[in-house]
Amino acid sequence: MDYVEQMNSSLGMNGLLNIFIALFCIGFSWWALQELQLERILKRPRGTQAKLLQILLSIALGYQVAKFIIDYFHWSTWLPGMF
Repeated sequence: MDYVEQMNSSLGMNGLLNIFIALFCIGFSWWALQELQLERILKRPRGTQAKLLQILLSIALGYQVAKFIIDYFHWSTWLPGMF
């Protein structure tokens, strides 16, 4: 296997890992947002718009958490360069 094929394989695995981390974090944020009492904030907490809002909030929150985790892994790989 030459260098280009190794890089493509490594990038593919890295991309797949990032997708799984993002999906896990979105699911985790969906689970956490279930504890919000939306009936105090929204007019119709059981309506379609309320569910869509909850989905969008979980995607936004999950994406930010996943981005932090992925960035943290990248930053930790740079640390050996300091020493």
